[in-house]
Amino acid sequence: MKTLQPAELWHYFDAINQIPRPSKKEEQIIAYLKAFAKAHKLIIKTDKASNVLILKSATQGYESRKKVILQAHLDMVCEKNKEINFNFETDAIQTFIDGDFVRARGTTLGGDNGIGIAMMLALLAATDLQHPSLECLFTVDEETGLTGAFALEKGFLQGEVLINLDSEDDGIVYVGCAGGIDTTATLNYKNEKSVDGYFAFAVTVKGLKGGHSGDDINKGLGNANKILNRFLWMLHKTTDLRLHSFDGGNLRNALAREATATLSVSYNQKENVRVLLNQYIATVESEFGGNEPLLQILLESEQLPQYAIDKQTSTALLNSLYACPHGMIAMSKDIPGLVETSTNLASVKMISDSKIRITTSQRSSVDSAKNDIASMVESVFLLAGASVTHGDGYPGWKPNLESNILKIAVQKHKALFGAEAEVRAIHAGLECGLFLTKYPHLDMISIGPQMFGVHSPDERLSISSTQKCWKWLLEILKDC
Repeated sequence: MKTLQPAELWHYFDAINQIPRPSKKEEQIIAYLKAFAKAHKLIIKTDKASNVLILKSATQGYESRKKVILQAHLDMVCEKNKEINFNFETDAIQTFIDGDFVRARGTTLGGDNGIGIAMMLALLAATDLQHPSLECLFTVDEETGLTGAFALEKGFLQGEVLINLDSEDDGIVYVGCAGGIDTTATLNYKNEKSVDGYFAFAVTVKGLKGGHSGDDINKGLGNANKILNRFLWMLHKTTDLRLHSFDGGNLRNALAREATATLSVSYNQKENVRVLLNQYIATVESEFGGNEPLLQILLESEQLPQYAIDKQTSTALLNSLYACPHGMIAMSKDIPGLVETSTNLASVKMISDSKIRITTSQRSSVDSAKNDIASMVESVFLLAGASVTHGDGYPGWKPNLESNILKIAVQKHKALFGAEAEVRAIHAGLECGLFLTKYPHLDMISIGPQMFGVHSPDERLSISSTQKCWKWLLEILKDC
């Protein structure tokens, strides 16, 4: 990345990617920010939640302008391909250039939200850029709970304008976002001794694109948990199936890319399983078409495990996963093209030798609809005999189309690039909704460069779009 321009911006993005920063484990990146502030003689503050605020005075001639808050989150989604040997708590992200994109080798890149952090650091370090007084807010644990934004205290910020740098679409200004809530179901099971002489095998779904459970939910992508469970449910109806394990998906805000189950059937049903799988593969490939060109469903023989999940629980699990809704539920009636409500069947994990945990995530720009879909998911798992809990949830961000900073951003985009910036709301959670609960006076927008495959190892950041967004941000700051 040392060959890329502007050099200072890419220098900081490269530096950030050397620092492990999983959600809830941001200590190393916070230490880096403290050393950065000290080196540049900038005021730095932290709050009880470990959010970091670095202050920079206005440049000459800009002292009377409104103080601007720039904001990005410190943590990153930690997803990798199974065959990659990588520890997100100790290893540096291995980046490389692929045409117009910066990518990572087999892992998430951390462009979400590392490029926002890099823009803020480049501004804070610069001596030749014009801007008003800046408050650069770096929040913690956005990806797994919005913890930093939830805990942000009144009075920590002084600015009147906030520019969130956590968006992922070129030339788009976001002025609203969905609220969300997590729903978790726990099934208790008993271990039953496996049937001697049964044929044991593993079925694996892999090669899916994955992606952001909000931004990508309407793109017709596959969910490994749903694809795998559908086949298991078919086998359960036609064979004497024993289920030994199910492991699918990882993060509540990512589409499940991989899932594996260990099963066993009587030997006289072995060939029938292979025939059914071949038929099912053809069906799934036909349904997804070109959306998932690398989709694979594999069957491999396994040594028979000592125990299986009891039949009653395995039946309840397969039925509830089949019935659990996943994907887009409703489109917005107010903003064309905006997904209003969705739900993501994120992960299925055996968390002990007696419990199975199913994690789901619901989003909506309408609070009542968000709660309704969460209740729908809850009812499915209650019927299966599971215990169900909901997270605290977080509010959406209602668009303000009369926003002054929005007007400036649109004008600057037109002047710079000769094209109108698109104004949208996003079906993903941004911290802006929570900021408004503490600072209702804030005038806010969210912008960012083009990224694809966010929350998956296919994540890639456009170099040219990053350069455009940097120029755009600098021009917006000149006219706030």
